[in-house]
Amino acid sequence: MTVFAKRYGIWLAAVLVCAVLPLIFNSRFSITLLCQMGIAVIFALSYNMLLGQGGMLSFGHAVFFGLGGFLAMHALNMIDGGTLPLPIELLPLVGGLGGLAAGIFFGWLSTARAGTTFALISLGIGELIAASALMLPTFFGGEQGISANRMVKLSITGFKFGKQNEVYFLIAFWAIVCAALMYLQTRTPLGRVANAVRDNPERAAFIGYNVRTVRTMQFSLAAFFAGIAGGLFAINYEIITGETVGAYASGSVLMMTYVGGVGYFFGPILGAILVTFMQVYLGGITHAWLLYFGLLFVGMVLWAPNGMAGIMMLHEPVWKAGLMKRLLPSYGLILTTALIMFLGIMVLVEINYHLSLSINPQEPMKLFGIIFRAQNPVAWILASLLTAIGFVFFRKAQRRVGRSWDEVTQTMKNRGR
Repeated sequence: MTVFAKRYGIWLAAVLVCAVLPLIFNSRFSITLLCQMGIAVIFALSYNMLLGQGGMLSFGHAVFFGLGGFLAMHALNMIDGGTLPLPIELLPLVGGLGGLAAGIFFGWLSTARAGTTFALISLGIGELIAASALMLPTFFGGEQGISANRMVKLSITGFKFGKQNEVYFLIAFWAIVCAALMYLQTRTPLGRVANAVRDNPERAAFIGYNVRTVRTMQFSLAAFFAGIAGGLFAINYEIITGETVGAYASGSVLMMTYVGGVGYFFGPILGAILVTFMQVYLGGITHAWLLYFGLLFVGMVLWAPNGMAGIMMLHEPVWKAGLMKRLLPSYGLILTTALIMFLGIMVLVEINYHLSLSINPQEPMKLFGIIFRAQNPVAWILASLLTAIGFVFFRKAQRRVGRSWDEVTQTMKNRGR
C-alpha cells in the first residue's frame, strides 16, 4: 500500500482535486477560469519539454498550439456536418497530431542550430505563421477566425457539452492524461538523453547520440501536447483566431513556465495557474494588469530565478530539519515591506492610468474604497512616500532574510557533523 501510494498517490490526488473543484467553485466565472487553467497547464508543460528538459528557448511555441486549434476547429465543423465520424471527446487528438506534424517539420529545420540562433529561428517561424494567418483566409479565417458549434451528436460519454461543467471535465481529463504522459516521458531514455543534450551537447555527441535528432524528437513531442491544448482551446471557446499563433501567446507560455519554475516538472503547473488567474481576474479589474505581471516577472528574475517551484524546493531541507520557524519572522518582515512598496507603486500606476485612459480624467477615481481626484497632490505624495519607505525597509529586510538563512544553514551543517 505504501509503494502504491508513493507511486500513484499524487495522480489520484490530482483526479480527486479536479473532481471536487467545480463543487467548491461552482459559479460560471469560476468554471470558466478553471477551464482556462486546465488548457494553460497542458500548454505550459509542453513548453517545459522544450526549455526545461531540452534546453531549447523558443519564442514561437504558440505556432503548434494555434495550428492544433485551427485543425481541431475545422474537424469540429466536419463532425457537425456529418463528414467526420469522430467523437468530440477525441477531437483534441486532431490538434495534437497537427501539432506533431508541424513540430517534425519545423523542429528538424530549427534544431540545426542551438542557443541564441535556435531562439531567433523559432521567433522567425512564429512571425511567419502569424503573418500567414491573414494571407491564408481559407484555413485561418482571416481577421474573424474560424468558429464552430461544439454541441454535436457524436459523443462517447453522452455529454452534449452545452454546459461549461461538461467542458470542464473534458479539459480536466485531458490535462491529467497529458500531464501523466509528459511526466512519464521524463523517465524514458529519450527524456534522459534530452537532459544530457541540454546540459552538455558535445559530450552527448561524443558518446554516440545524434544531438539534432534528439532535439527534433523532443521538439515534436512538445508540439504534439501543445496541439492538444489548442484543440481543447477550440472546444472551450468555439472560435479561434490568428492571435493564437502570435507572439503574445508564445510570450505568455514562456512567462508561465519561467514564473512557475523551469527546472521542476510541477513548476509550469503553478505558473499556468497564477498567470491565467492574473489574466482573467486582474484583467477584469484593472487595465494595468500587464504592468503588474511585468513587475512580477522582473521580480522573479531578480530574486527567484528558479521560479515558485524553486522557492518551494529550496525550503524542503529546512522544513524536514524543523527549522522553518526561524525563517518566518524575517519572511513576515520582507513581505510586509514588499506589500507597502507595491501598494505605493499600484496607487501611482492606477492614477496614471486614470489620467491617460479614462473618458473624463476630471472625475474622481475610486481605489480601495477611497474616492479621490487623480490630480490631488496629496495622493501623489502619499503614494511616493509609501513606495520610498517600502523600498528602503525592503532592502533592510533582505539583509535580515540573508542572516536568517546563514543561521539556518550553519545549524544544519552542525547537525550533520
